[in-house]
Amino acid sequence: MKILMLSWEYPPALVGGLGRHVHALATSLATAGHAVTVVTRQAPGAPADEVADGVRVVRATPDPVGLPMDPANLLPWALAFNHALTRAALGAGGGHDVVHAHDWLVAHAAMTVHEAAGTPLVATIHATEAGRHQGHLPHPHNRTIDGVERWLSASAARVIVCSDYMRAEVSRQFDVPADGIDVVANGVEALRWQARPRAVAAARARFAPAGAPLVSFAGRLVYEKGVQHAVAAVPRLRLRHPGLRLVVAGDGPHRAALQAQAAELGVADAVDFTGFLGGHDLPALMAASDCYVVPSIYEPFGMVALEAAAAGTPVAVAATGGLAEIVEPGGTGVQFPPGDPDGLADAVSSLLLDTDYARALARRARRRVRDEFNWPAIAARTAAVYAAAAGPAPQARPAESPAQPPAEPAGRPGRLQEAGRA
Repeated sequence: MKILMLSWEYPPALVGGLGRHVHALATSLATAGHAVTVVTRQAPGAPADEVADGVRVVRATPDPVGLPMDPANLLPWALAFNHALTRAALGAGGGHDVVHAHDWLVAHAAMTVHEAAGTPLVATIHATEAGRHQGHLPHPHNRTIDGVERWLSASAARVIVCSDYMRAEVSRQFDVPADGIDVVANGVEALRWQARPRAVAAARARFAPAGAPLVSFAGRLVYEKGVQHAVAAVPRLRLRHPGLRLVVAGDGPHRAALQAQAAELGVADAVDFTGFLGGHDLPALMAASDCYVVPSIYEPFGMVALEAAAAGTPVAVAATGGLAEIVEPGGTGVQFPPGDPDGLADAVSSLLLDTDYARALARRARRRVRDEFNWPAIAARTAAVYAAAAGPAPQARPAESPAQPPAEPAGRPGRLQEAGRA
């Protein structure tokens, strides 16, 4: 199969987990024998057109008038980026069996390629704007993104999401029939998270005094990641576990507020904000930790919990979204109510106080990651979605009774027509 993927991030241009996801999926599909082209944004020092790890990577040259990437208002940048992305995608050659769009930031380019070439469109919705804001869309900016997500979802032959939670959310939020949505979990490159013993020992010495419990978190420092609740739990955790350290790896708009919170609570010396950790540093930190915590308020999947499990670390996660599906309480980790610092402290303490229990959970979690979330299996499931998208259009359902109006066709065109009337 010949596949064209569109993504706003791809190595070396990485912002969050999406770029790593697309890279692993693309390379796994290529290894399985598919011809994969990824069209993405330009990255300093990266070639405009190259074959890397079996994947052709085309990086779009931005227009001469550059617009800043402002996280508070991405729309101007996204519109200009999509113009450049469309130009690069159309110039990358044709004959693709499917075009795969990753999130709303590439929607306009994906739609143009889909319509110009008549190529079936598959869309992965990694998260929704409404979900990130707990169902509230406070500004025109947020409502516009929500509208683009709705447009992309309605236009795709198939929609891919990472969890049953996201399947229900996308179906409800965008009025997409559940049978048009495929759940394909995110995958984990387990070997990437196997840190060398020397690196683990160095991380332990760097982040925690000898004998002190070490708890870690990694991710973007934004409200929905819930780091504020992890920081709020530190005073209680320190009372139970003297010398405990919390390491927060990552960056984002909430970093200053989180640092101020730690200072106000009198635990600034116990919370280490490292900024972004790349390369081998993050796996080493995870493996050195006694517990890895995921305090998210909104989490479509929670891949970082699986990455920590692959590193061999016991995990404590908020019982929300996809996290509640991938971490079995008492089986592969522990859970706590989202937004509850006391519950978080109790969950983490249960792991710190019973190391045998924690290690047993970690062993089972690592085995599950290896068996169920490996990338070759994820790539095969994704290829099956592509085949379904490229297959024959579904037949119209007959009217339920002569007294009722004819039912709308089951396929995507009916949803597109409805979206056009909205």
